Amino acid sequence: MQSPSNTSAGHSKVNGHARYVSENQYELPNFCIDEPRPMKVVIVGAGYSGIVAGIRFLQRVKNITLTIYEANAGVGGTWFVNRYPGLSCDIPSHCYQLTFAENPNWSSFYAPGPEIRDYLESVVEKYQLGTYIKLQHRLTRAQYNEESGKWHLTIQRPKMDSLQDSQRMRNADDIEEIEDTADILFTGIGSLSRWQWPEIEGLESFQGKVIHSAQWETGEGDPGPKTRWEDTVKSWGNKNIGVIGVGSSAIQIVPALQPKVKTVMNFVRGKTWVSASFVREHLVTLADGDESVDNYTFTKKDKLKFEDKEYYRKFRRGLESDLNGAHPATLRGHPLQQGARTIFEEIMKKKLAKKPWIADHLIPDFSVACRRLTPGPGYLEALCEDNVEFVPETIRRVTSTGIETADGKHREMDVIVCATGFDTSYKLPFAFIGRNGINLNDQFDPHPRTYLGITVDGFPNWFAALGPNTGVGAGSLLIIIERQVDYAVAATLKMQRERIKSMEVKKKAVDDFDAYIESFFPTSVFGEKCRSWYKVGKEEGRVVSLWPGSTLHCVKALEHPRWEDYDYELLDSVNNRFFWLGDGNTVADKVPGSDRAWYLDPREIDIPELWKQPEG
Repeated sequence: MQSPSNTSAGHSKVNGHARYVSENQYELPNFCIDEPRPMKVVIVGAGYSGIVAGIRFLQRVKNITLTIYEANAGVGGTWFVNRYPGLSCDIPSHCYQLTFAENPNWSSFYAPGPEIRDYLESVVEKYQLGTYIKLQHRLTRAQYNEESGKWHLTIQRPKMDSLQDSQRMRNADDIEEIEDTADILFTGIGSLSRWQWPEIEGLESFQGKVIHSAQWETGEGDPGPKTRWEDTVKSWGNKNIGVIGVGSSAIQIVPALQPKVKTVMNFVRGKTWVSASFVREHLVTLADGDESVDNYTFTKKDKLKFEDKEYYRKFRRGLESDLNGAHPATLRGHPLQQGARTIFEEIMKKKLAKKPWIADHLIPDFSVACRRLTPGPGYLEALCEDNVEFVPETIRRVTSTGIETADGKHREMDVIVCATGFDTSYKLPFAFIGRNGINLNDQFDPHPRTYLGITVDGFPNWFAALGPNTGVGAGSLLIIIERQVDYAVAATLKMQRERIKSMEVKKKAVDDFDAYIESFFPTSVFGEKCRSWYKVGKEEGRVVSLWPGSTLHCVKALEHPRWEDYDYELLDSVNNRFFWLGDGNTVADKVPGSDRAWYLDPREIDIPELWKQPEG
């Protein structure tokens, strides 16, 4: 650290010449203006968010040490953990890829889960990110140190002698803790990473097998991320299976299990819209106009066309544009909302024609998209099969041999599948401590309050992807993840460039964004009465999971950071905001042979296009 050379104004002599000395004068530091200070960046999570963050930080920020901690034994986040029957993406595959990592080789219009995981692994390999990722390293505590301006992290990992058996359950003797620090902490934990059991009396007393959709372990062909789900149910041909739930997981599990088991009993508490496939017109076009198609397998001819980069980008852009175009259907009273309701109701009734009474229990009174839309190919058709029972009665209790409903009926079963979702409260299962000892979970009571869903007052130098109020009810989620990463990288560059110790959003800025959220959602269908994980599983209350606007609206909001919404502490002891100007030089000024006209590099020149002068 540098200290001022004078404390009062006066005159001094340098080489015999008198000069004026200001009381504000300080000794210049020994670094150049473009000489980036070293910084340590820690990323938590190696799903889509963590992978993008790792790539962009390494690409754009010089002189950093980067570590990515991932709790699981492989990359992919929710696509690594979830392996249940029928798992697939419910938006087009070509819209579920990164802008900079095109994949023209998707097998189908809606890709199966393992293929998405393979895609993420290929991105990690392509950008050589594996050396920065530490698998089976779980963050268990994070605390900001105000004196140093760093995050202090506690990480649990398996001891070296237990690494050979990464899939087995480990006890406390197999685990050790390590400590780490970070100048910048970026979390890509997401809201669909902490699954939860349903609160049903007697669930623990069931003598058969109880499985959660987010922890698909049947004992057959387990474990292993490359295990095909079909191999895990080989002996289920004569078994009776109960599936609890009607969310996206249950809607995929029921039709997948139906042809492979004796009976499926689907216990459904609420109602939901089982929508037509997203951007369906593209799907129908690919299938040569077949209106009954639910998915499409790309042919060799299709993939040959995709080899033409211009054709492929046009194809991909058309899909994404139409996907983002669904936003108006989420606004109350909009004609698209009314039209969607009419179409979806007609489709659902048509598909339930063999058991029309189910429609009375399944088709909602609330608006389309109030709870998460799920295309659910094959689900309604499966409900009409002879070996599937739709059970709308409330579950009273689980017995040792089955499930008893409120009407007194008891159904015997061999396996209970709980497709009951995740903890979407955004409260963490470990201590996350900011300034003045405040725990994030306390700060998020009664609901999360953030700045643009990315950062929180009282928690400096921390940025998050897929935090509260950053999900989408319609449109592309991945472009939002990319822009959240861009924002965090831009903030890091500012801190590095200007030698900033801490960067913390102002509480007033959080308050103002909170007021915007409260003002927006009454205009959308998401604020209506319906039980949804958008509202932490409640029928009414604060919408905590969705961005208050369209996908494109979020992208624009993050495009130009409002640095004035933050408070800053400087790194150095000299309390001067221009200390970062350094010693008056650039690196090129000091290093012989440097390019001192770099601004004439064609990559640096912004050449304006010619335009017509207005007539007159």
